[in-house]
Amino acid sequence: MKLAVQDNMVPGRNLLEKLQKMEDYGFEGVEVWGRDMPRKFEELKSALSSSRISFSTVCGFTGDLLGPDKKTRLAAINTLKEMLSMCGELGGVGVITVPTFGPPKVPDLYPWLPDVEKIEKRILVEELKILGRHAENVGANIILEPLNRYETHFMRRLEHAVEICVEVGMDHVKMMADFFHMNIEEANIPSSLEAAADFLVHVHLADSNRVLPGYGHMDFKEPFEALKRIGYKNFMALECRIPGNPEVELPKCVRYLKRFM
Repeated sequence: MKLAVQDNMVPGRNLLEKLQKMEDYGFEGVEVWGRDMPRKFEELKSALSSSRISFSTVCGFTGDLLGPDKKTRLAAINTLKEMLSMCGELGGVGVITVPTFGPPKVPDLYPWLPDVEKIEKRILVEELKILGRHAENVGANIILEPLNRYETHFMRRLEHAVEICVEVGMDHVKMMADFFHMNIEEANIPSSLEAAADFLVHVHLADSNRVLPGYGHMDFKEPFEALKRIGYKNFMALECRIPGNPEVELPKCVRYLKRFM
């Protein structure tokens, strides 16, 4: 297991300075928001070439794969292809995507198909086959992220993402686990992690209140033990708020997490 952090959480005048601070704090990887990737790509490529920090993942808004029409869904596919290509060039694990936020946008086709989520799942599986082929070509994974019930109606638990990965059946279509969302949705976080072992390639870390680990009531010891049992080797990236000075709190958080690693 390796620790990563989103670049916007780290102080610095430029990416090279941010990467140096990450290294000083004890991180090994950096995650970048998707909306920032096109303008940051060349600077990131240059900064990474002279740093011991590795590129982890692309995170953030990449469009709506379950939008109401072809134009919206195609735009999301094309954006994800672009992100996958950049991620692959930087040697990253993959691009995180949430299929849709909020309520359904796909029309309800009752009485032909009365369950809109079944329609959405069929659409998503076909989209992921398209994206999976591109992901394989560029050497980066498309990574599904389940969210909690307050942020999406679709794919809220790890088991839901596993079902989709199984149905797609492609090597570069994978999934991730976010401790904040799991704290709301999963009955047992360690068991859920173990059940998703075959497809799990990334983890987001935050405490129960979406602040740095150590500032809420989340148990990290048992979930980390579960990750060890399944042989998880990839990045665990911080995606949360910082309650104070990042220069103090980020290295403190690294020390806290490494107690369980």
